[in-house]
Amino acid sequence: MPFARLASATTPTCHIGLGLAAVGRPGYINLGREQDLGDDRSVETLRTRTHELLDAAHAQGVRYFDAARSYGRSEEFLADWLKNRPDAGDVVVGSKWGYTYTADWSTDAERHEVKDHSLAAYERQRAESEALLGERLDLYQIHSVTPDSPALTDEALHARLAEAAAQGLTVGFSTSGPAQADAVRAALAVTVDGEPLFRTVQSTYNVLETSVAPALAEAHDAGLTVIVKEGMANGRLAGPGAPEALKSVAAETGLGHDAVALAFVLRRPWAGVVLSGAATTAQLASNLHAAAVDLTDEQVSRLAGLAEEPRAYWERRGRLPWH
Repeated sequence: MPFARLASATTPTCHIGLGLAAVGRPGYINLGREQDLGDDRSVETLRTRTHELLDAAHAQGVRYFDAARSYGRSEEFLADWLKNRPDAGDVVVGSKWGYTYTADWSTDAERHEVKDHSLAAYERQRAESEALLGERLDLYQIHSVTPDSPALTDEALHARLAEAAAQGLTVGFSTSGPAQADAVRAALAVTVDGEPLFRTVQSTYNVLETSVAPALAEAHDAGLTVIVKEGMANGRLAGPGAPEALKSVAAETGLGHDAVALAFVLRRPWAGVVLSGAATTAQLASNLHAAAVDLTDEQVSRLAGLAEEPRAYWERRGRLPWH
């Protein structure tokens, strides 16, 4: 398991990873991207920004980097960085397949990505990922599994994934939507020749969306590494629009809303890696302060009171525009 490398790391930030969704393509649903990225979102500008973020993250102890086929050129940017950083042999690299990027580097495309969990899509995207990342690809995840995903029942796909696992690639999945817990539990039941197929799970969990927590605890107890995404709720927990309870706790700690929001997630005993989705090095530095936040039980309780009904949370997320 590549994540064993993280277990031996001693930096305070070793359990924080960097996700590249916000910088691998010009358009995304995170709030505040106009201010974060500005108007120049050319390939080379975002390549440079991504490399600056990776440099800063590695220098501050981050050792997990997360990309996806649908994150524009995120794999390409990450691969370029790895080639130029021979000292980064200690990082764990994860990517995802199952969505195809279709926006052609536009922020106003009719569709930015198309979902396909078929065996054919896996074969095609696995070849694309390996062409860029080669042996540096440690973890390959099915992107955004839901309870009705054919990836949960396709035995031919399971066999191919098991072959990849036997050759040393860690196989995982990510989840999305109001039924994340059902998707996690269904995936935990997938076996090949009597052995569990998946070794990692990546799910959305934050102070506003906590419904998947019991299922993630079950996954952790079953031996999976749990990766948490969208800890900032796509920007809803940052800046002046953050909930008042979060602002209050942040004021008490003397740190930013973002650090407190991520610290709430880091506190979960099942959370192996918590992703930062920073788009600037300043955001990243602030996010990494989460490792230093020591929340009291009373503060955690106040933050837990912010949780929304899952369907309402995901409906609001679905209305966020691509900036």
